[in-house]
Amino acid sequence: MRYDDFTVVLPTLNEGRNIAVLVSKLKSSYKGMRVIVSDDGSSDDTRSETFRMKKKYGRVGFIDRKALGKSRGLTASAIDGIMQSRSRFVIVMDADLQHPYSVVGKIAKRLASGDKLVVGVRAEVKDWQLYRKIVSKALISIGYFVLFARMSQSCGDIFSGFFGVERKFFMKKYDRNRRRFIGSGFKILFDLLKCVKSGEVEVSDVPYTFESRKFGKSKAGAKQAFDLLKSFAS
Repeated sequence: MRYDDFTVVLPTLNEGRNIAVLVSKLKSSYKGMRVIVSDDGSSDDTRSETFRMKKKYGRVGFIDRKALGKSRGLTASAIDGIMQSRSRFVIVMDADLQHPYSVVGKIAKRLASGDKLVVGVRAEVKDWQLYRKIVSKALISIGYFVLFARMSQSCGDIFSGFFGVERKFFMKKYDRNRRRFIGSGFKILFDLLKCVKSGEVEVSDVPYTFESRKFGKSKAGAKQAFDLLKSFAS
């Protein structure tokens, strides 16, 4: 199987120690696939490592969002990457190696078979501290309630940062609901689900193990939690 109809979008912020490893694995494993790194103002060598991968493999793009004067945020970064892609399908994933590259092929096959939205579901999460698990479960419960109350689409992991979507379908929902996407936030999938009516599309779940971060630091914090609350209300 070739992957010319697929683009992987990688929102980044200081992932210089991870980006070359991930792009190399993606380009070696999925022939023809394009990769777009949508960078949020990294101060490390994320940019130079991306261009090194572009020179080696081709079809690797880099969006310098800071140079373009764009406001920061993982959701906004992912949207910019999706908008710049021109492939039929887009897969969004983290660049910190916590999302296994081997699952990309499973998501791609589901999309190629006709599914419009395929979600990577965290069947196992490694090395999360107890307080993070408790806070995460509480926020997820609120999120499910919000979707249910609004009769919106749900899935097995509504806060997943690892999903694939038919680009035309995403752009249709985004163009009609731009204000409901919290650009400074980091739950773009949840923002998309809010805009899809329950039962409107068949959503496929693909389980995976959420790996431990090897390099760099997590960006999760109080601001991200506040942005999630804004997403609940929008």
